[in-house]
Amino acid sequence: MPTTHTDVTTAEVEVATDVVALRRSVAAGAVGVFVHWFDWAAYAYLAGTVATVFFPDENSTTGLLAVFGVFAVSFGIRPIGALVFGPLGDRIGRKRTLSLVIFMMSGATLTIGLLPGYATIGVAAPVLLVILRLIQGFAAGGEFGSAASFLAESSPRRRRGFGVSWLEVGSLLGFLAGSFVYLLLSTGLDEDQLTAWGWRVPFLVSAPLGVIGFIIRNKIEDTPEYRTLEANDTVPRTPVRELLRRHKRHLLQAAGLMAAMHVPFYMVLTYLVTYETDHLGHSAGSAALLSTVISLLGLVLVPVFGLLSDRVGRKPVFVGATAALLVLSTPAFLLMRTGLAGTWIAGLLLGAILAAILGTYAVWSAEIFPTRTRQSGLSIAYNVTAALFAGTVPYLMTVLISATGSTLLPGPYLMVFAVGGLIAALSLKETAGSALLRPEDVSDTPAERHQAPPA
Repeated sequence: MPTTHTDVTTAEVEVATDVVALRRSVAAGAVGVFVHWFDWAAYAYLAGTVATVFFPDENSTTGLLAVFGVFAVSFGIRPIGALVFGPLGDRIGRKRTLSLVIFMMSGATLTIGLLPGYATIGVAAPVLLVILRLIQGFAAGGEFGSAASFLAESSPRRRRGFGVSWLEVGSLLGFLAGSFVYLLLSTGLDEDQLTAWGWRVPFLVSAPLGVIGFIIRNKIEDTPEYRTLEANDTVPRTPVRELLRRHKRHLLQAAGLMAAMHVPFYMVLTYLVTYETDHLGHSAGSAALLSTVISLLGLVLVPVFGLLSDRVGRKPVFVGATAALLVLSTPAFLLMRTGLAGTWIAGLLLGAILAAILGTYAVWSAEIFPTRTRQSGLSIAYNVTAALFAGTVPYLMTVLISATGSTLLPGPYLMVFAVGGLIAALSLKETAGSALLRPEDVSDTPAERHQAPPA
């Protein structure tokens, strides 16, 4: 039957086209995220060694706090990067900002790997370290918004949650690679070797990865939604102004979702390594191994939860995850105090909850905003919450536990942000399967095209 054969062939071609487009989008969107989080993980895992290399050897706690302070400062500049690269992406396209931010991040990372320490150049060493981390943070301010907008707009509508979830697979792969390299270095080198040259390896390795990412991103086309804006001459002139006048509520809702992701992400995948060694008495190798296993668990579960959100909706998955975080956070840290087995069970439990959040928050946030202001909205919400809550996790936990003597504080801290995520999620409508282009994106009216109505 010719007609049936033709119909089947057309359907097969459409499916194949979707798969090819999704793979290409994932590669372009996730590669920069991988490079970014590989660097961040390496810095966090090697915090003790970096403190020894770049700061005066007076007090180990003071040096560690200085390193975590630099970690936090680099997050502080991310909102500035978001205010630059977010609107830039809405004005000139996702592709160009994707290429620019990975170039800047990789260059700064390579330079850190070549930077002399305090013993060689004195106070110039920590000063240069801060400057380079600020450059990385500035560029990172444009990474998430560019990549999330690109993946959301390039993924097939019925598989958008699955497609965007690979952004966080890239994050977890970066953390996994960082923890794996740290595991190799900590078990294969003695302390003198690690301090002399071993700590430089992760930073030097990330440079060629950045070059590969730049080449991939430079060859892609921009998204269909953005090209539609160009074709209709509706590219916004002042996307941030439009965002703040017309979409403040959406901005706050997205910030709530993102804060509920940031804090458990950094608590589980960054601070937990230090927590285990400093407060639970576990070896550095054991702590790094648990972090590696949690990352592996996330690699499996994040796309599953993204796919599940395509089937049942964003809200059920995200609400279920944040409710579990609220109920189980403090019991998890109590369980860690029972020994190594309890630490592993609690860590894997928190990792599974985190995976459900990671699988849904980015796509849901992207679907909240119209195409005209999507990259600005995502960039600002993500990086403001990151600056306020994410980069401060290691520093704040170190200070609070030192001041109070209570090692249970991370549990209640997680609960606070679980409540915030629940409030944001319950205030949002379901968006799974919705169109990303809206009437305001393709309006023929100049007043609607470039101006927002009075608030």
